[in-house]
Amino acid sequence: MGSCRDRLSQLPDDFLLQILSWLPTKDVLVTSLLSKRWRFLWTLVPRLNYDLRLHDNTYPRFSQFVDRSLLLHKAKALEGLNIRIGSRCNTAENDVGVWVRTAVDRFVRELNISYCSGEEPIRLPRCLFTCTTLAVLKLENLSLVDVSCYACFQSVKTLHLLDVKYVDDQSLPRIISTCSSLEDLVVQRCPGDNVKVVTVTAPCLKTLSLNKSSQAFEGDDDGFLVDAPKLKRLDIEDYWGGFCYIENMPEVVEANVDVIYKNTEKLLGSLTSVKRLKLCLITSDAAYPAGTVFSHLVHLELCTCAPRWWDLLTRLIEDSPKLRVLKLRQKHIRRAPSPRASWKQPVSLPKCLLFHLETFKWELYEGSQKQKEVATFILKHAIRLKTAIISPKPSSTLLEKHEMLKELSSSPRGSSTCELLFD
Repeated sequence: MGSCRDRLSQLPDDFLLQILSWLPTKDVLVTSLLSKRWRFLWTLVPRLNYDLRLHDNTYPRFSQFVDRSLLLHKAKALEGLNIRIGSRCNTAENDVGVWVRTAVDRFVRELNISYCSGEEPIRLPRCLFTCTTLAVLKLENLSLVDVSCYACFQSVKTLHLLDVKYVDDQSLPRIISTCSSLEDLVVQRCPGDNVKVVTVTAPCLKTLSLNKSSQAFEGDDDGFLVDAPKLKRLDIEDYWGGFCYIENMPEVVEANVDVIYKNTEKLLGSLTSVKRLKLCLITSDAAYPAGTVFSHLVHLELCTCAPRWWDLLTRLIEDSPKLRVLKLRQKHIRRAPSPRASWKQPVSLPKCLLFHLETFKWELYEGSQKQKEVATFILKHAIRLKTAIISPKPSSTLLEKHEMLKELSSSPRGSSTCELLFD
């Protein structure tokens, strides 16, 4: 222990401060007992991390600790302040207000506040909305109803808003419009957030994540409108219905679309530039416009939980001529019984099977009739296939797994070099 402490003490202060900045502040203060050199070193740590759970969820003790350590902290600029409160506390709003004002006065660059108490969101002081030094702002279960028209987040590049309460539909667009440098945006809707349609217009945005957290949104009138011409990655999960319309998104290279929308034509029709796509839909006919070609798509992961998922697969392999990797997996509990209608194979062999597909993986394979039809078709016609990995459902018996292996191992294979593996 002594030799380890000696080696640490030989490191320069700047290096030690960077190490300490990633530890909980409660643990950082303990280092002041190591030696005279360490006694006040913690006061210069550029990042402070507070978590109520590390104080036995005793709020008064936690609040006093935060107050005192912020008072003793002497760094001229505060690189980051992270606060997590996970239980009910009557004075939290006033306390958080004081801590945020202190951070703003210290030219804070990253602010992360999470109030996971299950109570009404707390309000933030107005000085936060004109903080010119903020580059990263992450808020959870907080209220932005006090955001005025004078708000300005000109330096913010990362903005995460989880279960945040707004004034109305125009509040979020107003906030986003002040973030002229915004590159990373996460929005998670919650019941009572006072918003029907989330509108995102951001000319510099590169990554976007959209989510609804509750069944309270069940219906077709809650949705998302997106205009982000520089977007590279889109992640949208919506299990409660609604819509997502994309107006301008020509540069997306990676997308995760997991929704139960009745019609996704405007959404998927805007993703023709993607190279990697994760997809879970309840529709195949209205998935995307006829004639759409995913000419850049090389990696596709398709969820098999929806009825007639195989029809969507047929469309996708026909319309993705350069596909190299195909993964199938039942990500969710089946949303409806599978219909008895037979799988309609592609009329002509898709180009991706003839020229490009190299990897085929099927997780939670059950060996049903339609699954066997799809698997044997791909094995038979994927001429360039190098690896096929079949992972049976864990609940399958040894006899069932043996039958699956036997059936697929004996099926014709288009590639003489394909390795069939059972995981």
